[in-house]
Amino acid sequence: MESPFRSEAAAFRFLLITIGAFALIVVASLIEPWLGFAVFLLLAVAAVVVYLRERSPGPAAEHVEHVGGPDERRVLVVANETVGGEELLGAISELALAGRTEFYVVCPALNSRLKTWVSDEDGARAKAQKRLDATLERLGSVGVEAHGTVGDLDPLVAIADAVRTFHPDEIVVSTHPEGKSNWLERGVVETVRERFDVPVRHVVVDLEAR
Repeated sequence: MESPFRSEAAAFRFLLITIGAFALIVVASLIEPWLGFAVFLLLAVAAVVVYLRERSPGPAAEHVEHVGGPDERRVLVVANETVGGEELLGAISELALAGRTEFYVVCPALNSRLKTWVSDEDGARAKAQKRLDATLERLGSVGVEAHGTVGDLDPLVAIADAVRTFHPDEIVVSTHPEGKSNWLERGVVETVRERFDVPVRHVVVDLEAR
C-alpha cells in the first residue's frame, strides 16, 4: 500500500508527534480526568492538521534553466565528510566519461549545534575546505576538471545557493549510509528531489567499512 506521507522523515515526525501526544494525555489525566480529555481534544485537532499538511502534495518543482551548449552538461556534487569517498569519486568519473561535463563540488561545513549557536564556524569551514581541496586535487589528477566551494552549514541552503549560481543539469548528493547520516534523517535527498526539476542521484559512502 502506498504511504500517505511524502517521505520516511515525514512519517517518522508524525509518529513522534503521536507518541508525544499520547504521553501528554496520560499525564494530564493523572492530574485531572477532565484536563486529560481537554488535552486529548486539542492534540487530536493538532495531529489531524499535521497529518493533512504532511500528506498533501508539495509545491511544484522549481525549474532549473540549462546553461551552455546542447552538448554541455553541468553536475552539482554535494558532500561533506564523504566528499573523498571512493563511491562518490567513481560516480563522478562515470559521469565524466559520459560526455562533456562541468563539475561543481559544494562541501557544506559540518558543525555542532552548540558551535553554530555561538557563531563558531571557522573550524568547521576550515575542515570542509581541506576535504574539498583534497578531492578537487584528486579529481584533477585523473583528468576530471572540477571546481567548488565550501557551502552553508545547512545542506539545503548550500544546495539552493549553488543551484541559483551554477544551474546544474543534475545533482549528486553523497551521504553516509542509513542510520549514520544526519542528512538522510532530515530527508535532505527527498527534499532536493521534490524542490528541483533535475535528476538527483544519491551516492552512499560507507567510510567505516573501509
